[in-house]
Amino acid sequence: MDQENSRLKHFPVSWFSTVMGMAGLSIAWNRAEHFFDPGFCVSSVLLGLTTLWFIVLTVIYATKMVKYPAEVMAEIRHPVKLAFVPTFSISLILLSIAYMQSAPDFSFWLWSLGASVHLGITLYVFSSWIHHTQYEITHLNPAWFIPVVGNILVPIAGMLHTTADVSWFFFSLGLFFWPVLTAIIFYRLIFHSALPERLLPTLFIFIAPPAVGFISWFNLTGGLDAFGRILYSIALVFTLVLFSQVNHFRRIQFFLSWWAYSFPLAAMTIATFLMAKATEQLVYVLLGGALIGLLSLLVVLLIWRTIRAVLRHEICVAGH
Repeated sequence: MDQENSRLKHFPVSWFSTVMGMAGLSIAWNRAEHFFDPGFCVSSVLLGLTTLWFIVLTVIYATKMVKYPAEVMAEIRHPVKLAFVPTFSISLILLSIAYMQSAPDFSFWLWSLGASVHLGITLYVFSSWIHHTQYEITHLNPAWFIPVVGNILVPIAGMLHTTADVSWFFFSLGLFFWPVLTAIIFYRLIFHSALPERLLPTLFIFIAPPAVGFISWFNLTGGLDAFGRILYSIALVFTLVLFSQVNHFRRIQFFLSWWAYSFPLAAMTIATFLMAKATEQLVYVLLGGALIGLLSLLVVLLIWRTIRAVLRHEICVAGH
């Protein structure tokens, strides 16, 4: 019992990044099913499993909040861990996107809760950045994009559930801070010490803002235009740059941060299928097919490595 309590005490909020990855895979398969026939509705099965997993994680973390409030507050005030707090609200937003077609009413309530919570978290994070006393350049890493990406995500379901003004508000908020963070994070990567090994997977988050931005921009404007093409191309450039460094990532010890590979790749996959639909060009269909296959294999690998790490007591322990 003491060991179980200890693991609950050290249960990180970053566990919700697993929901982001699985929800992203569910949405990506939903888009892929318009081009490929897997023989059964893969996206529905994945969505059901993702929803169940989100409920499990929410119950666990709520229990931690009741039993160990000091540890929860320590995460919220931590200069690095704070960036992962929005993974909870982003999980709600992603689930609302996944349920848009099959259960629009349920999607509305998920979106309303997720967007409201995320706005509150975003304002807290920005306030923390402005009035900080603890941040140093070494604390800066691509995970700081997470609060920004959540705002850019909101219009995808927001255009269905509320007025366009609300969606434009969230999109503008995210779009403003994306290049700001890109500049200072590149400054940190180039002119200061390398990222710690456990945070190296977060480099993949560079893909997420332009990929998600392209999807939201498409929904906001109702079609493919020059700026949309620019956003997609930026996401593709980051994808190629990071894939060219695969040997560096292969040597990294497993951490829960490995799940940072999944959602950005899912966003790129969804964006590619959207490009295929908008342009009707075969190259995007083929690229989307390759990406969905790679994403599926990646999530299976992540689930296996996560289960193995849990069984070996390598996760949810002091210092991890």
